[in-house]
Amino acid sequence: MSKEKESVLEGFKAFLMRGNVIDLAVAVVIGAAFTNVVTSVVKGVINPVVGAFGRQDLNQYSSCLKAPCETNDAGKVVRGIPIMWGTVLSAVLTFLITAAVVYFLMVLPMAKYLARRARQQAAKEEVQEVMEVSELEVLKEIRDALVAQRGPGPSGSAQNGPGRNTP
Repeated sequence: MSKEKESVLEGFKAFLMRGNVIDLAVAVVIGAAFTNVVTSVVKGVINPVVGAFGRQDLNQYSSCLKAPCETNDAGKVVRGIPIMWGTVLSAVLTFLITAAVVYFLMVLPMAKYLARRARQQAAKEEVQEVMEVSELEVLKEIRDALVAQRGPGPSGSAQNGPGRNTP
C-alpha cells in the first residue's frame, strides 16, 4: 500500500475513534425515534383537534387545480391537479412541535447550564486572581517586617536586605 493510502486510512481511523462520531450516531438514532413520537402526537392529538373544525385527517385537505379532481375506485386521481396542502400543513406542524420540544427541553436548559457554569468559572478565576494578589501583598508585608526587625545594619541602612550588609 502506498503512503498516501496509508495516511488516508489512518486519518479515517482517527476520525472514527473520535468521540464526536459516536455522539452524532446516537443523536441520529434518538432523533429518528423522537420523530416517530412527534408524528404520533400530530396524528393522534393535533389532527383530531384541527379535525373538530373540519376533516379529522389533515392529509385529506386539498384543493384542485384545473377542473374538479376526480379519483377512481383505487383513490388515484384521474382528472384535475390536486394540491395537497393538508399534507404540507401536517408536516409544518410536525416540524414546529419537534423544534419547540428540542428548544424547550434541550437547547434552553443546556444554554442556562452553560451560562451558569461560565459564571462559576469566572468567579473561580476572579477568586484565584485575588488570592494571587493578596499572597504577593502578604509576602511584601513579611519582607518589610523582617527588614524593620533587623534594624539598621553596620552601614546605617536597613534597605540592603538580608545577607547584603556592605560597609
